Amino acid sequence: QVQLVESGGGLVQAGGSLRLSCAASGRTFNSYAMGWFRQAPGKEREFVASITWRGGITLYADSVKGRFTISRDNAKNTVYLEMNSLKPEDTADYYCAADNDYSGSRYHRWHYWGQGTRVTVSS
Repeated sequence: QVQLVESGGGLVQAGGSLRLSCAASGRTFNSYAMGWFRQAPGKEREFVASITWRGGITLYADSVKGRFTISRDNAKNTVYLEMNSLKPEDTADYYCAADNDYSGSRYHRWHYWGQGTRVTVSS
């Protein structure tokens, strides 16, 4: 139905930056929000950031506020996550999500998910 493919993960030193991308394909929505979640080993999946279809509303977890920026290019059906001032605690698998009527922090309400991309932050 809808496929989401993340890219841009990798190994980065603490204090560095990475830019994640998530490309959507398949069924076209009239409008949809997109978001990012992450999951570290042994921990639950947690909300990172989200953005509405028009990009007018963004939401960030307190742990990343001021360091991460979410944006989107609707012409390319792509959402981005710019991650700056990375910390070791940011290490996790990052997942892209999409939904046509929800953009909040509750992961179980998002309908479409990517396979994830791994981000590792080291000193």
